[in-house]
Amino acid sequence: MEHQLAKPNYALAKRQRDLAKKQKKEAKRQRKSESEQAAAAPDADPPTSDKKGDS
Repeated sequence: MEHQLAKPNYALAKRQRDLAKKQKKEAKRQRKSESEQAAAAPDADPPTSDKKGDS
């Protein structure tokens, strides 16, 4: 009786790699959109460093 080694499931490994890549890409996209929103937020508000009582 001869034992055979289990064959690697390349399709499963590829699918897992693709899913991991997709998750990483989505996380990067979210971080990028959050940083763009944070950068745009100060531009939306007028600067308040102008004090009228200091003149």
